[in-house]
Amino acid sequence: MQNNVGSVDRLVRLVGGAVLVAIGIASIAHILPAGMIVGVIATLVGLVFFGTGLTRFCLLYQLLGVDTCKAP
Repeated sequence: MQNNVGSVDRLVRLVGGAVLVAIGIASIAHILPAGMIVGVIATLVGLVFFGTGLTRFCLLYQLLGVDTCKAP
């Protein structure tokens, strides 16, 4: 697997993913009134974003031919 997620993209994914997971968990725990389904979806999307930020690889980017890394 070749990295295709650059530095800025990675930071946005890590922070955004963590925020989505926090919102999702808060919704599931009824701390936020968003509902259970929204909480589960936000948590799953957040985990995917966070995971792609950690691994620096995005399957969708690979399928679309997108590469935000500056290294060759």
